[in-house]
Amino acid sequence: MKYSKNISPYGWYVGSYLLRFVELASKRNSDLKSKFLTWENTVIVKAKNLNHAYDRVVSIANRHTKPYKGGRDAVDVQWMFEGVTELLPIYEKLGNGAEIMWAEHRPQTLKNIRKRTRKKSEFHQ
Repeated sequence: MKYSKNISPYGWYVGSYLLRFVELASKRNSDLKSKFLTWENTVIVKAKNLNHAYDRVVSIANRHTKPYKGGRDAVDVQWMFEGVTELLPIYEKLGNGAEIMWAEHRPQTLKNIRKRTRKKSEFHQ
């Protein structure tokens, strides 16, 4: 059976999206040179194809963008949806050890390769 590289044979896709944190009253929220705290979240979605998966990732992301009162001063804040950053079909059946995504990196020194890894104790429990 021949598979398309853009269609998951099992109907599962992995997608990441970017959210930006803003104080709603801030005048710098649209300033392209301003810095913002961001979160990149990764989810899996069941979908018919990449377009359907994209729409599902956007829908999930938008669920996390409701304004609320934040901090001790109860300031009006919001996570703003900035967009989808990654979207890939999952080619293997989901289960323990199934590969759901991969990335190719440009050649780099062994020293820099090893800097990318973390020891078990570095992951917060």
